Amino acid sequence: MKKVNHPNDTGERDTMRPEYDFSGAVRGRTAARYAEGTNVVVVGRDVLDVFPDGISVNEALRALAPVIRRRRAMRNKVSRVAARN
Repeated sequence: MKKVNHPNDTGERDTMRPEYDFSGAVRGRTAARYAEGTNVVVVGRDVLDVFPDGISVNEALRALAPVIRRRRAMRNKVSRVAARN
């Protein structure tokens, strides 16, 4: 007789090690922050000396954002003018 697999059964063996202790864990602890749109970005090793944490990355991006927005607006303006001609 064939064994019937449960639909959620991945067929993988349990790999939970005894030293893993989740007794103090809180389910969904970061769910609210994730739902707010928090993004995870991996910073390249070559710039870790400049951007050691999320605060420094955000400061740099906030300083750069107006420049990018101006360039984008100018590019869009040029595209609209070109489309009219």
